[in-house]
Amino acid sequence: MLIRRARLDDMPGIEDLLDQVLAVHHAGRPDLFKPNTRKYRREELERIIANDQRPIFVAVDEDAAPGEVLGYAFCIFQQHKDDNVLTDVRTLYIDDLCVDESARGKRVGTRLYEHVLAFARANGFYNVTLNVWALNESALRFYEHLGLSPQKYGMEVVL
Repeated sequence: MLIRRARLDDMPGIEDLLDQVLAVHHAGRPDLFKPNTRKYRREELERIIANDQRPIFVAVDEDAAPGEVLGYAFCIFQQHKDDNVLTDVRTLYIDDLCVDESARGKRVGTRLYEHVLAFARANGFYNVTLNVWALNESALRFYEHLGLSPQKYGMEVVL
């Protein structure tokens, strides 16, 4: 398995994984997540792949055809310069991490996360953060197993 920056020819595999993520979220919270759509439109995804401030890392089988992606990690550089309250640290935010259903249990997600951590360390980031929807208990357990701990909680009441 190889982990590298995403390329345009990875888009079909990335889009398949975006569909899988949406299916989980829609099944858990159909009141919030629309069915049969994606987090990013094709044009947005093309711009993100080209944006060095928003790297996407993909896990691929070195012998697989282009477009076959085992997993991805969408990342975003964040920094709160001159904020009244927050210190000026650089954060690497994992916007989305997904492993193909057929590749789960094969350490793809762990390897992707370890790659993101190595990238963050090598580039002088203070921390790595992400959000997890409460409905996705398996993801929550996965991240806790990797050593992540809660930074803040989002709360709601549905009216």
